[in-house]
Parts: sequence; structure tokens; C-alpha cells
Amino acid sequence: MTKPVIGFIGLGLMGGNMVENLQKKGYQLNVMDLNKDAVAAVLARGGAKEVTTGAELAAASDIVMLCLTTSAVVEKLVYAENGILAGIKEGSVLIDFGTSIPESTRKIGADLAKKGAGMIDAPLGRTPAHAKDGLLNIMAAGDKATFEKVKPVLEDQGENVFYLGALGAGHTTKLINNFMGMTTVCAMSQAFAVADRAGVDRQQLFDIMSTGPSNSPFMGFCKNYAVDGVSDLGFSIGNANKDLGYFLQMVDDLGTRAQIAEGTSANLKAAVEAGMSNGNVPEIFDYFRTLEK
Repeated sequence: MTKPVIGFIGLGLMGGNMVENLQKKGYQLNVMDLNKDAVAAVLARGGAKEVTTGAELAAASDIVMLCLTTSAVVEKLVYAENGILAGIKEGSVLIDFGTSIPESTRKIGADLAKKGAGMIDAPLGRTPAHAKDGLLNIMAAGDKATFEKVKPVLEDQGENVFYLGALGAGHTTKLINNFMGMTTVCAMSQAFAVADRAGVDRQQLFDIMSTGPSNSPFMGFCKNYAVDGVSDLGFSIGNANKDLGYFLQMVDDLGTRAQIAEGTSANLKAAVEAGMSNGNVPEIFDYFRTLEK
């Protein structure tokens, strides 16, 4: 059976590795990115073509994939005069692998449906290294028939592909997941910072806490930085700050509040304002350790 032609926008560390995996598995690709070195690396492997507009990419592709930073960037690419919506073909599918605002996702999906195209929101778990090997966790949502149509391609990219229901459920689940994870990292990092201010040995604190129910991989990441000085979580404070902002917007759209998330968001925002945006999230320990009244 002939493989669908893939249009891919967003060749950052995650997206670039996803494209390399697709190339290894024999897909033909149309690619687009502002980073010309990233584009050149894809073209050098063969089986890919560079395009310059979203409309051109959509018109030449059966499945359009986005691996981008924000909902605003996604909307700009979709709704630009020569954007994806202008060129999308009837029967095509747009897959958003980024972390976006669910309400924005549903709006885009409705506008694509008017042109006879489908949409799947499919945020990702795991790392760029997993992406290169096709071993991501993929949280997919959308019309079930549309999901089944693109499922074989998703299974070439993910070891675990979860179907979560109606469009927007994938982004909702990812934001909840990131709220939990980033809140845990902030709490554990502050625990190490308070121990430091109180003169309690951080290694001993870890030894004690890790023998109880608080133990988790996130505690390990926090300990690696706060005790050993190794920053290895691979998720930036800036990205965490963005995701918590999206989570709070989603909660507001649902007509409720998430006060714990508000606290996490305030701390992440303060760390960003302190110039720590590019650091991995456990590095917020340094912000907490030097925090004064």
C-alpha cells in the first residue's frame, strides 16, 4: 500500500528527529522551517522537498504535521493568507504534535472540516531520542475515523499511541500531565532549597524522602541538580511556564480555578523574569535557594 505524503513544519530537536524517523521508514516528505540548516539536514538524507508556504505544503501533502512551540504560531501558520487552510486538500489530515490550547485546537478543527479536511491533536511524551527511534508516547484525539486513517503513521512514530476521544482531548491531557509534572518538580526543588537554607544536608534529605512514597523519577531529576549539579530533565523553565499558562487558560475556559497551578505558574514566571527561561526546570532550585522575603 502506498504511504501517504507527509508535510512537516517544525524541525526543532523533536520535530527534526521525528522527520528522520519517517525518512528511515520510507515516507516522502515536504518540509518547512525557518532554520535552513535543519532543512538542509533533511534534504541531504533524500526523499524530501523544501516548500516555502503553508499553502504549498498542504496542497502537496496527504497528512500535514506540526511540531511547533505555541498555539499562536500554529494559528498563524493555519490562517495566514498563504497558510495551511488556504491550501489544504479535501480528505487531508492536519496533526498537531505540539502542546496547544484545546479551544484553539477545536476552532482550527472546525475550520478544516468546512474544507473537507480532518484534524488530530497528538501531543507527545518522551524525548527527542525516542522520536528518532519511533518510540514516542502519543496522546491522540479527534474524530475516530480520522484517527484510524492516520493511525498507521502514528504507530511508525510512537511505541504507545493512545486514542483519547474528541478533538482537543489530547491537548487537554497533555496540559494536565504537564501541570502535575512541573508542580512536582517545583515542590521538590523548593524542598531542597529550604533544606539548604536550614542547614539540612540535601543528600540526606533525598536518602530519607526517596525511601518513602514521595520517591519518583521527578525527585531523581531534582536531586540530580540540587545535590549533584547535573541538569538532565531536558525541559526548559520557559516551556514549563508556557504550558502552565495554557493549563490555567484551559481551566478558566472550563469555568473553574486551579489554585495549585496558579502557585506553580507564579513561581515559573518569576524564574523566567529572573533570566532562567533556558534552564531545565529543576534549575528553579537556584531561584528558590536565593529567594528573599
